[in-house]
Amino acid sequence: MVSMTYRDALRKALDDAMTADPTVVVIGEEVGRYGGAYGVTKDLIKTHGPERLIDTPISEPAIVGAAVGAAMTGLRPVAELMYIDFLGMTMDQLANQAAKIRYMFGGQIGVPMVLRTQGGTGRSAGAQHSQSLEGWIMHTPGLRLAMPATVSDAYHLLRQSLTKPDPVVFIEHKALYTRKEEVDLDAEPLAWGKAAVRREGKDLVIVTYSRQLFYALEAAETLSKQGIEATVIDLRTLNPLDFDTVRERVQAIGKAMVVTEGVMTAGVGAELAARISEECFDFLERPVVRVAGEDIPISVSQELETGSVPTPQVIANVAARLVG
Repeated sequence: MVSMTYRDALRKALDDAMTADPTVVVIGEEVGRYGGAYGVTKDLIKTHGPERLIDTPISEPAIVGAAVGAAMTGLRPVAELMYIDFLGMTMDQLANQAAKIRYMFGGQIGVPMVLRTQGGTGRSAGAQHSQSLEGWIMHTPGLRLAMPATVSDAYHLLRQSLTKPDPVVFIEHKALYTRKEEVDLDAEPLAWGKAAVRREGKDLVIVTYSRQLFYALEAAETLSKQGIEATVIDLRTLNPLDFDTVRERVQAIGKAMVVTEGVMTAGVGAELAARISEECFDFLERPVVRVAGEDIPISVSQELETGSVPTPQVIANVAARLVG
């Protein structure tokens, strides 16, 4: 076991992958000499050199476009976008090219790349640097989507992403980089695409991912003091989506809520709630409840920012009402 931060686990994953596979390269703004906007690639240039830690101009379409081309021609690039908010500029390269190439070429060629980026609130970064846009990716066939919450998953999911034959969008939460845990990097990781049941309880199921996992677990502790025991499921990846684990727990318990930092309308929570309602209808004692971000741009005000996304207390309050 070793104690490390979420940021350190990501750096270790990149370092190990680059050591094991000479085709892995990292491209993005300030990923080389500076070490990345959030320090994830710090000092990797000393080990792997500027030919593999490639600093780019400030052009997100160029970064992703170059990664797509490199992946098609023999490399396994890791493209870094400083903020997921800049994803819109890359959607032709990502959603119209990377996601479709395997299908348009009849499986003769793929795009084995990873797009690392970060999203979410927690730094008072304002409306253009604080969004949760995973719904855009989940909506696009051909893109895999990983959203690690724990330090262990930050390492293992990134290593697994760098073995996949198709493009993986890897979204880190900006508020998790300094989170520290004891991890065993040599332990057998959970299978790619498999959800983790982080807490067992008999009264309701909370389905979530990324930073909201820890808010849900905190809410579950509060509920436990009130005599309500919650099962908490960490999805880990949204594509592939392990709905079998969700279905099994919901059918056994009969009450479910979905917690996401993304907006309420047409978001990941809406998709999950719809599937639970469709596939578990005969087992549900109450309608599925969504707890999600407000349908507003994120404010730079710390108080307004905090109030625009689910908090542990909000999750606990809604869960208590759901259990009744």
